[in-house]
Amino acid sequence: MPRTSTKTPPTDVSLSHGLKQRHLSMIALGGVIGAGLFVGSGAGIAAAGPSIVIAYALSGILVMLVMRMLGEMSAAYPSSGSFSAHAERAIGPWAGFTAGWSFWVLLCTAVGLEGIGAAKIVTGWLPGTPEWAWVALFMLVFCGANLAAVKNFGEFEFWFAALKVGAITLFLVLGVLAIAGVLPGTDAPGTSHLSDFLPNGGEGLVIGLLASVFAYGGLETVTIAAAESQDPVRGVASAVRTAMWRIALFYIGSMAVIVTLVPWDSKAVVEKGPYVATLDELGIPGAGQLMNVVVLVALLSAMNANIYGSSRIAYSLVERGQGPRALGRVSGGVPRVAVLASCVFGFVCVLLSHWRPDDVFPWLLNMIGAVILVVWIFIAVSQLRLRRRLERETPEKLAVRMWAFPVLTWVALAGMATIFVLMAREPDTRVQLYSTGGMTLVLAVAGYAWQRARARS
Repeated sequence: MPRTSTKTPPTDVSLSHGLKQRHLSMIALGGVIGAGLFVGSGAGIAAAGPSIVIAYALSGILVMLVMRMLGEMSAAYPSSGSFSAHAERAIGPWAGFTAGWSFWVLLCTAVGLEGIGAAKIVTGWLPGTPEWAWVALFMLVFCGANLAAVKNFGEFEFWFAALKVGAITLFLVLGVLAIAGVLPGTDAPGTSHLSDFLPNGGEGLVIGLLASVFAYGGLETVTIAAAESQDPVRGVASAVRTAMWRIALFYIGSMAVIVTLVPWDSKAVVEKGPYVATLDELGIPGAGQLMNVVVLVALLSAMNANIYGSSRIAYSLVERGQGPRALGRVSGGVPRVAVLASCVFGFVCVLLSHWRPDDVFPWLLNMIGAVILVVWIFIAVSQLRLRRRLERETPEKLAVRMWAFPVLTWVALAGMATIFVLMAREPDTRVQLYSTGGMTLVLAVAGYAWQRARARS
């Protein structure tokens, strides 16, 4: 059947539908370029060396499969609950409850972490100013924008994404010119920095792989936002179909440029960040401050997106009877109580980083460490079940189709299981795995108990 689709009436009728196609297109494009790419990739390069390109390619393939599965379900059933609503439809209410609330905790905590990171950059420019005050200012700005109207979120993300895409594109162009030896003042490096491809052996590649997996977080936002667009099916289909080249270009391409131009064991890769280290290697003046601006934009963009995403996940859960009714109140097409609750939770995380930096805050970070993998498993299992149902009952809704179903769905599940095993082998990630497992189990039990009570009543 054709892969295009006519407009489908939105399922969340009480929310406004103020996101335009240009908003969704840029959210999909810029959502790939997260703070994890700019900030977190240095540790992966230091561990894996040039083989970090392989690590990002392997994890990128897994993410492409997950996005394709999620896109198939979101195009068929547009919902602000995204994978949480799909899990409830495919597996049962307890699954939607578990996936939704664990992801809400992840997003709200990430709001606080991104605020802290952004504040550190600003206090570097304005020493002596308190970090918490900057975090509070950022919270007020983005909370206000999300409270006003969904189109404000869309406009913020449109311009943030445009800046990030412009910056990473310029970086790639300069890098390719330098590798080719045509950038003024630089010589072609050849393959000298790639000769020791696996400097720390397979163990280094494993550490790089684990670091790369979690750098891809945030891609799910576009399927949440699509439910508030004028044409959800078209928006999801467009975003998912271009995911492959976006991941290949921005993540894998930039890693290849960095390890070709800069020695993998350079201290600057970790201390300054790989992008700043590369620009310094090319002799670009003011590279450090330029990249700080880009990282600040990426952090603020992630804050904005996570406030939006967490509020919509909470709203959807409440609409399905799986949370406090107050969070589901909609005013002006916006779930304002859910927006406020998400911001408050995020700011509490910031305060915990100051009040309890040695016990409560690390425990919270460990608890969310592997949530994204739990969500991906729910996505894959849901797609396995819903695809067969769709083909049997409403095949016309399959505007996006998972490749080579069900083979690649099972391949993706095998990849996720492998990552869990690798996390259990590494001391640094083992604690995250067990902490996330504990939270998931508690939520699953609570969700099942709620499901049983509701069935009896």
